[in-house]
Amino acid sequence: MMKARKVSDNFFNKKAKEVAPALLGSFLIREVGGKKIKAKIVETEAYCGEKDLACHASKGRTGRTEIMYQKAGTIYVYLCYGMHYMLNIVVSKKDDPEAVLIRGIEIDGEKIHGPGRVTKALNINKKLNGKKLGPKDGLWLEKGETLKHQKTARIGVHYTGPIWSKRLLRFVEE
Repeated sequence: MMKARKVSDNFFNKKAKEVAPALLGSFLIREVGGKKIKAKIVETEAYCGEKDLACHASKGRTGRTEIMYQKAGTIYVYLCYGMHYMLNIVVSKKDDPEAVLIRGIEIDGEKIHGPGRVTKALNINKKLNGKKLGPKDGLWLEKGETLKHQKTARIGVHYTGPIWSKRLLRFVEE
């Protein structure tokens, strides 16, 4: 097995549909109160900027979406349905609002699917919103082994119509 190493900043300077599958097999490291949790990423979804009707940036630059326009590697956390935090990583170049949603992880052999469950398992909330991935803020990424994966349509975006709801922008470990 390949030894994990910190992912370079350049890793995120690509389009979401390229970064999302490349994240599979990487490790999210969460440090809170001196305790580290290491979680392998096993499921992601790509959100492709202002043209993507499922992307928050499809409404343009707002107070909520401003973080998506920041430098790649910025953490974007938002509250969904008033109860579940969602963890996204901003990708692409500055002012190109693309992001990857972390939908599934594996911790100590236990798979955790669902973005709200992911953030709960990693103790992630809005305090990380707008921070840069890195040990300083307690959440960073280390490269692991590449995983075989399948592509499917994203989950819960049927409201975007047939073009965007059926795009194969969800990536799941096989």
